[in-house]
Amino acid sequence: MKWALKKFCSQRDYILFLTGINTGLRVGDLVKLKVSDVRRKKRIVIREGKTKKPRTIHVDNIYNEIQEYIKSIDSIWLFPSRKGDGAITTTQAYRQLQKAADMAEVDSVGTHTMRKTFGYWHYKQFRDVAKLQDILNHSHPDITKRYIGITAEEIENDMKSFVL
Repeated sequence: MKWALKKFCSQRDYILFLTGINTGLRVGDLVKLKVSDVRRKKRIVIREGKTKKPRTIHVDNIYNEIQEYIKSIDSIWLFPSRKGDGAITTTQAYRQLQKAADMAEVDSVGTHTMRKTFGYWHYKQFRDVAKLQDILNHSHPDITKRYIGITAEEIENDMKSFVL
């Protein structure tokens, strides 16, 4: 996806995807980000649109890419539209992700894919559903497990290799 976004879309779309998969933000919150929110910052505090809860985002791991990208844009919006002075819409973000997915021959990609990808890989790295539940602002661990696709089969496979 990263390759296809760089080759067939734009730097804006690549950075949107990179930010999405590294923060777990919903696309509606991503498109509302402003350059001033991220300029020379490794920690961003936003109020999530859906839950209205504050959330602290750490972007240390993509800091350099974001800082380099904002040098090339002339807008207050981090993800500016090519039409008018506003930010891109969630629909436009979806179209660009679909275009890249088609080129990369990846099935079933949508804007929520970025958030789910973040959740899946965060779980794979840290194996902490409670922490991930808190990050994603889910009300119950079962919601988080279902969201990232942790199945009974996966749990059973983990238990087969569990040794103390």
